[in-house]
Amino acid sequence: MAELLDLWLPIIASAVVVFIVSFLAWMVLPHHKADWKSVPDEDGFLNALRSMNIPPAAYMFPCCGDAKKMKDPEYKKKWEAGPHGTLSIRAARPNFSLNLVLILIFYLIVGIFVGYVGAVALEPGAPFRTVFRITGTVAVIAYVFGAIPHAIFVGRMLRSVIMDIIDGVVYGLLTGLIFAWLWPALETVEMDMPALPVGG
Repeated sequence: MAELLDLWLPIIASAVVVFIVSFLAWMVLPHHKADWKSVPDEDGFLNALRSMNIPPAAYMFPCCGDAKKMKDPEYKKKWEAGPHGTLSIRAARPNFSLNLVLILIFYLIVGIFVGYVGAVALEPGAPFRTVFRITGTVAVIAYVFGAIPHAIFVGRMLRSVIMDIIDGVVYGLLTGLIFAWLWPALETVEMDMPALPVGG
């Protein structure tokens, strides 16, 4: 079994590389450009939100507080009429710099868990392919599958979810490659040979 502390370099390196690639994916590459759209009459929509003075929270509409309300005829009418959606109101303006720091911390935490599983499953000097297969699989799971149930129930657009899955697979494979490349080598142990008795 490898030691987690010996994996500090691939943990940090994978987090930094994924951070850079994710930045490029969202800010430079074109595949996320269509993920978000403006509402019609955005000014009127924003003015209506301001006039309602909605406190910060996550909202669903139409929303039923409990299962009993689903049987209410008024709620059924709203449900049938639509529209259906979710709304997230932030407590403050987005802080881009803080978000970058937080996402880097998230990538570091993923790297620590990937390193932990690798340290438990693998020995120092494990083959490149084996390290890549195990750590890459764990990283893909971390970057892809956690958000899918939320996307299903919140109702994110399929294209957006697919783009996130593609990104997550790339992040996971890069993480696996970095761990395999920087995996600690098997230390050579020099054993002292016992002194031979001198015959007389």
